[in-house]
Amino acid sequence: MENQIIPDEVIMTKIFYIRGQKVMLDKDLAELYGTETKKLKQQVNRNLNRFPNHYMFELTKEENELLRSQNATLKKGEHSKYLPFVFTEHGILMLSNVLKSESAVKVSIRIIDVFVRLREVYAEQTEVWLAIEKIKSKLDNQDKNMEIVFRYLDELIDKKDNQPPRKAIGFKPDGF
Repeated sequence: MENQIIPDEVIMTKIFYIRGQKVMLDKDLAELYGTETKKLKQQVNRNLNRFPNHYMFELTKEENELLRSQNATLKKGEHSKYLPFVFTEHGILMLSNVLKSESAVKVSIRIIDVFVRLREVYAEQTEVWLAIEKIKSKLDNQDKNMEIVFRYLDELIDKKDNQPPRKAIGFKPDGF
């Protein structure tokens, strides 16, 4: 994939939400960079000081099993016996410095662009949800106001129906 333009959709399918962060698996990144997962992990292990926990972390057994169960392509026994590393957006940027190839830099830039686009889409979605909540709040208030109006109308109708007949006043001509 190194000399091809990677479609955004391909990259997006390889982004997972783990521990409250958007991350990518080491095997997916190795595939995008055109290298083996083993080599990618070797380079990371040689440069661990560049990858603090908020850049990269190793999945727990439970997280790995959960991810495996959610993703049909991760079948037991077909992949590494080691727990995968996952990389945040910053970790992916650091990978391009560690791997030091021109294609790694290009792929990292491409992946970071997708992360940025996802952030923009999320921000737009948040604005839409806030607007919807504001409208819902206004509608709730209007519903409450309408209930009050109808209650007052019911009370007025009840008062009118329960009032004794009024004594007529005024001039009455004879014969009527």
